[in-house]
This record gives sequence, C-alpha cells and structure tokens, in this order.
Amino acid sequence: MKKEDCFYLGKIVKKYSFKGELLAKLDTDEPDLYDNLDAIFIDLRGNLVPFFVESSQLHKSDLLRLKFEDVDTEADADALMKTELYLPLDLLPKLDGNKFYFHEVIGFKIKDEKFGEVGLIQGINDTTAQSLFEIDRNGVEILIPMNDEFIVKVDRDNETIIVNTPEGLIDLYLE
Repeated sequence: MKKEDCFYLGKIVKKYSFKGELLAKLDTDEPDLYDNLDAIFIDLRGNLVPFFVESSQLHKSDLLRLKFEDVDTEADADALMKTELYLPLDLLPKLDGNKFYFHEVIGFKIKDEKFGEVGLIQGINDTTAQSLFEIDRNGVEILIPMNDEFIVKVDRDNETIIVNTPEGLIDLYLE
C-alpha cells in the first residue's frame, strides 16, 4: 500500500498500559467512525506496514485506545511511539453537498460568480490559520480562503467549485 492511496488518520501519542496498548490522537471531526477497525497502516521509516487491531475503543473525546496483535509489551509499544497512522482512501466516509476532502478537489476548476473562471486547484495550504485554495491561473498563483461563506457550490460531476469572493480579491494577484 502506498501513501498516496491512503489518508492520514492520526498519530500514536502515548502508551496506555504495560500490555502494549497505545493511545492515538485522531485527525478527524468524527472519531467514532474509526472505533471498530480491523487493521491500520503504520508509517515505519517511510513504509506503510499493516497492523491488525485486536481491540480499539474511544478514550476521552479524540483519542483512540488501540491494542494491536503481536504488540504485547511496553518495549513493543515504545517502538510504535510517535508513528503516523493511515487508512486506505476507500474507507473515507463519502461527503456530499459543499463538504469535501482536500485531496479530492485537487485539479478541480475554480469559478467566481463575478470574475468567471479563475483557474485550477493545484493544492490546499492548511498551514495557515485558515486553509487556502492554491490556484494556478496560467502560471500565476492565486490564493482564495476556504471560507464557507465564499464557497457557493461544489460540483463534483463537472469538477468545479463555484465561489463568491470579495470584490477585488482575485484582481490583487493579477496586477
């Protein structure tokens, strides 16, 4: 399994018991969706290795308590500390309406209601306080905040996102 065929689920943050149990911080708004997993891929030195889940349960609000097969001691658990967890993309719940996963809109066109066609989404910048669409317009990068108030419609059939941005925002990049 390759990383590009998977999505980031979270990270193992601490040991839970001396029997090899671990706690993972999940990167999701709905941690209960991942309560009964059969297997998880763990990134070990750049390779995704499948680990079979013996048991799992939510711990507090956003932590998942995991017991893997063949991870039975504190030393086994130590070897997995701070590793990243991945699942295959086909396990992502389907989203509809104006909700979308960042990876699914790469390559979509952006159209602004006033400006017209802006360009193609090359990436999503989520390192800032507010995530941004990174759009390529004939070699010029345009950044549009991924604000719910700006997103009018996500048209998956035509791979287009229609936005309504403040007057002059797009022009700032073209002058």
